[in-house]
Amino acid sequence: MNFVAWQMLTGDRAKYAGLVLAIAFSTFLMSHQMSIFVGLLNRTQSQIKDITDAGIWVMDPKTEYLDEVRALSNQDLYRVRGVEGIQWAVPLFKGNARVKASDGQFRNTILLGLDDTTLVGLPRIFLAGDWRALRYVDTVAIDEVGFRRFFPGQAYSTGHRLDIGDKTVTIGAVVRVSPPFVNLPVVYARYSEAIKMVGRESRQLSFILCESKPGIAPEELCTGISAATGLKAETAVQFGWDTIWYYIRNTGIPINFGITITIALLVGALVSGQTFSLFILENLKYFGALKAIGVTTIRIILMIFLQAIIVLCIGYALGISMTAAFFEFTKDNLELRGFRLLPEIMLLTGALVTMVVLIATMISVRRVAVVEPAIVFRG
Repeated sequence: MNFVAWQMLTGDRAKYAGLVLAIAFSTFLMSHQMSIFVGLLNRTQSQIKDITDAGIWVMDPKTEYLDEVRALSNQDLYRVRGVEGIQWAVPLFKGNARVKASDGQFRNTILLGLDDTTLVGLPRIFLAGDWRALRYVDTVAIDEVGFRRFFPGQAYSTGHRLDIGDKTVTIGAVVRVSPPFVNLPVVYARYSEAIKMVGRESRQLSFILCESKPGIAPEELCTGISAATGLKAETAVQFGWDTIWYYIRNTGIPINFGITITIALLVGALVSGQTFSLFILENLKYFGALKAIGVTTIRIILMIFLQAIIVLCIGYALGISMTAAFFEFTKDNLELRGFRLLPEIMLLTGALVTMVVLIATMISVRRVAVVEPAIVFRG
């Protein structure tokens, strides 16, 4: 009977291909859009993830996400350092600066000022130069996107000059960072250098990065810092999720991607359901013949579900392969870096596509359940 089910399914190649392609494209659209959605949200916390040295971020109490910066004072830094359980605490400046190359090309950048002594927060992957270069005056590190923007076609190298504000600086290192939400170049400098590039003010400190002493839970220390200083203290993971949820609540990203994913789901359901219904309708006489020779209704229903499973597996495999191929071919594109197909998305897409196919199959099965064997003998 399984062979008969296969023969019936593939007898009309056009309808068979239509069923498979409907599932494949529905799978591709859902998995692709979910991957882009997750990738975009992950980008919002890129600078938090890149700073692997510090487990705790301290900020103004009203700060909701990474890009909402209200400056702290140096006195806040000393107060945090005085909290029991702190192993060390260092300043971090985060701002924006306009950078201009020698050929006149300019671009807004994300400027991060790192502690002069420890350079906590500097990325670990260097494409050119190394961390020691930042010890020199008027020297910065720039990410690979920034280097390619200002020096297109050139190999990663140091020694190039850029104008940041009123200062001319030298590129001492090229680093690899996580792609930010807004795909701007990222520039790293020592804290004392960074605040000169944007104009010194009385309150320039953006965040305080801390680490707890061994044996003290970061969450417990965050509570202690908040109680002692009145500032907001969170672990890097907590602050990363706060940033993600801010964008979910306050932007149209979830709605826009949700609409696309829903449309993909509905298109897959309607096209595959309609095609499968036509397939069942055109084969009713054969199902009636099987009933006439003694095949039970349950056995025929199982044959139909076998056909649905075959279409589901082939269509899903094709669709998810298309998504994986897309991200494989675009992984070296600087604009699309960081987007990838996650196992969780593969499982969720598989569950949604399976639900679509099962619903379409159950609707179609009703016709077969009530078909009479006498249909074979009708003209």
